[in-house]
Amino acid sequence: MSPINLVGDMGQAVQISIHAPSHYICTNCEHILPDWKQQPFFWVVIVLQRSQYHLVKSTKEVESEKQRLREKFMRFGFDVAFDLRDRGYLADLIDPRTGYPLLSRPGAMPHNDTAVVKALLGYKVIKNKCCMLVHPIWGTAVYPSVLISTAPPTLIEFVTKEVGCKHGWEKKV
Repeated sequence: MSPINLVGDMGQAVQISIHAPSHYICTNCEHILPDWKQQPFFWVVIVLQRSQYHLVKSTKEVESEKQRLREKFMRFGFDVAFDLRDRGYLADLIDPRTGYPLLSRPGAMPHNDTAVVKALLGYKVIKNKCCMLVHPIWGTAVYPSVLISTAPPTLIEFVTKEVGCKHGWEKKV
């Protein structure tokens, strides 16, 4: 499935892609999402938001930008997750700051959004104080986040586009 490329109301690029889970997530599912261990299969939704700043150094502006992008993802992610749950599927979003699920019981280990993006998209990672993703076009001006759902990819794509539109993320032309 090709990525969903959207653009925000302030020209901010957003890329969303749907993937089968990485080997790491499958192996550690019961430690990351203990309530999901009986699920035969689920999908990982990667949401990449382009940042106004390169997220390499910790400055007041960078930390504020990270918080803004986290909040934007959380509003979007909750709406997607609840829409999918209302349709009878499991869905959760991972808090980009902590790595723990927000709608399920957290497990013993956090999820690592950067490692998942590296595994599923093959993007480079720079190890600094924390691991930073290197987008092929945006460089380090990228904020990764993840949703997980048992819904089929076509439904996830439909819901993410619909919810994205409600959040000011329009299809990029």
